[in-house]
Amino acid sequence: MQINWDDFQKVDLRIGTIIEVTEFPEAHNPSYKMKIDFGEEVGIKKSSAQITVLYNLEDLLGKQVLAVTNFPPKQIGPFMSECLVTGFYDSNGAIALAMPEFNVPNGAKLI
Repeated sequence: MQINWDDFQKVDLRIGTIIEVTEFPEAHNPSYKMKIDFGEEVGIKKSSAQITVLYNLEDLLGKQVLAVTNFPPKQIGPFMSECLVTGFYDSNGAIALAMPEFNVPNGAKLI
């Protein structure tokens, strides 16, 4: 299915820095809970992600990630997710996060 430019512009994809990450033992699949700083305009949002195969807690702190920041909040068990962190499945089904090669300002939009 093709989309037009207006459809693409509706998706608010921004860079944020992970400022807090914890285990999420209540999740059905192994996951982490994260707080991500998207800068002054968007602020800090919470998200959960099934990324425990390729990442440990210490590796994630301070990493920049690409996320959709304009989805409505979604209840995931006892946790309210406020954004969708993006990534790709590797050949084994583990999720590799979408990250910039170089640091960019928090809140920068994907163009």
